[in-house]
Amino acid sequence: MAPTTLRRQSLADAAISTLARSGLRGLTHRAVDQSAGVPAGSCSYYFRTRQELLRATVERLAELDIAEIEERPALVGPADVDRLAEATASLVEHWTTAGRERMLARYELALEAPRRPELQAALHTAGGRHRAIAENLLTAAGAPDPAAHANAFVAFLDGILFNQLTAAAPHRLTSEQLRRSLLALLHTCTAAQPR
Repeated sequence: MAPTTLRRQSLADAAISTLARSGLRGLTHRAVDQSAGVPAGSCSYYFRTRQELLRATVERLAELDIAEIEERPALVGPADVDRLAEATASLVEHWTTAGRERMLARYELALEAPRRPELQAALHTAGGRHRAIAENLLTAAGAPDPAAHANAFVAFLDGILFNQLTAAAPHRLTSEQLRRSLLALLHTCTAAQPR
């Protein structure tokens, strides 16, 4: 990978950490430089405007998510609903523990997006990649209309992720509750719909 690409990725990773730690108000070029441990002015050299930095951060979040999804064979190839539920539950647990920082950064961006059309557009593009994966997953599971269920599936996962990140301990789903909830959703998505 080219040094420029590596530096841009490193700065986008630092932006993710900064967002998770300090929120959108704390995301400045200077704060990203400090988080990345690079000389002052480095971030603004690669991302001239805040808008460019936000877009790069959204793209990096999606890139990391897709890589983690692709590491789970049950989520990218044919699998029965039990394996899909298990693999999806495992991914949600990963994203709310080891990947917690990224998810917090994502929600910071998502909450700001309605006020920033350019950010909303970047999130929409990234979200399209997630929905395409959900549609492929539902197709592999035998859903009769995967396109119709992909949005609901992603929205359900977003709700679960948000709950797992923000709810007090007694209100978070256990691993078993998470798996059963996903299994029920997958059964609904793969069942033939009455006409």
